Amino acid sequence: MKSRVIANLLGTVSITVRGKSVTSFINALAAERIVIWNVRAISEDRVQLNIMLGDFYRLRPILKKTSCRMHVEKRMGFPFVLKRIIRRKLFAVGIFLFFVILYIMSSLVWDIEVKGNVKLTTETVLKAAKEEGIYPFQWVFRLKEQDKLSRELTQKLPGSSWVGVSVHGTRITIQVVEATIPEQPPLLSPRHIIAKSDAVVTQIFAEQGRPVVQKNTRVKKGSILISGILGDEGNQKLVVAKGVVKGLVWHEYLIEVPTTQKYKSYTGEQKERGYLVLGNIAIQLTGYGKLSFDKYETVTNRDSLTWRNIKLPVGWMTEKVMEMQMTEDKVTDAEARAKGLEQARKDVIIKNGKDSRIVSEKILHEKKDNGKVYMKVLFEVEENISEELPLVHN
Repeated sequence: MKSRVIANLLGTVSITVRGKSVTSFINALAAERIVIWNVRAISEDRVQLNIMLGDFYRLRPILKKTSCRMHVEKRMGFPFVLKRIIRRKLFAVGIFLFFVILYIMSSLVWDIEVKGNVKLTTETVLKAAKEEGIYPFQWVFRLKEQDKLSRELTQKLPGSSWVGVSVHGTRITIQVVEATIPEQPPLLSPRHIIAKSDAVVTQIFAEQGRPVVQKNTRVKKGSILISGILGDEGNQKLVVAKGVVKGLVWHEYLIEVPTTQKYKSYTGEQKERGYLVLGNIAIQLTGYGKLSFDKYETVTNRDSLTWRNIKLPVGWMTEKVMEMQMTEDKVTDAEARAKGLEQARKDVIIKNGKDSRIVSEKILHEKKDNGKVYMKVLFEVEENISEELPLVHN
């Protein structure tokens, strides 16, 4: 099938073909290289399909050859809309104005995108660009040459090593390459490493500072793990304590899991709506009528028309409205228990870091009430228990 935009511009026809030689008819279409899509068998001797308007007029000899008959179900696309519109002179004038407006819209700058800037703000780049004539609703042909714009913007933006300007139809992209400035390491004040929770120490690695605890030591929240004070009382030195201390921490979870799970599914019934898009305006051309179902979900797909490398502010938008239904699935108590424990394990890892590890778990209490499984679970987790404490020394 051709692209949806081209198909709607050239026109398509939905037809039903009936006869004893429907299969021969389909094979004949393939032999003649006639493109078809949305082929759906209604019965053994009846099939529905879509075909381009230009190929529709080539069907007569094939139908006669295979002894099949055809019925047009639906006509879609711009030629059929144009046929209805052209009957009125007012609409004909409107079409002329539409193409005039389309030409004007495609000759203006509609969007300016700034990429690559981190330290330079987007507002600063756009302000410098405006001084060089780059701003929304500016005529594209009035812009300076891209090399000249690049040089002048580079001079206007301190902290940039290069600025590139590229024009893509109605959009202008300004690519900023900032000058690399070596980052200065932050100045850190002396500090201790302390425990952020009650735990039993399992690992201790002191990169800088004096370890105060050992493996298998029970510590309380706020206890010093790595001291930032070196030496004795007569000769002390304050340093920035660095290191990692891991320990066993106990987390208690209250888990609640329903034994009835709800899922969303689609029935297969659907309806399509077609819109002609002009900028931010969508005009519905196909798919009128009420829906035959109550619960549904809508998926939107938009195809913009392009000319060479220019993306025009006109195109075709399709809305696919699909009927949906909610289904319920009952699970056993064991399945609910397993699902609740798995969710709790993931939550433990997320909250305590990827380097944490669940050592053991114990279900303290479990009951079932009102279609739900309730559990109280105790997790023993090995995690990083260290945090920083600024050191104040008189």
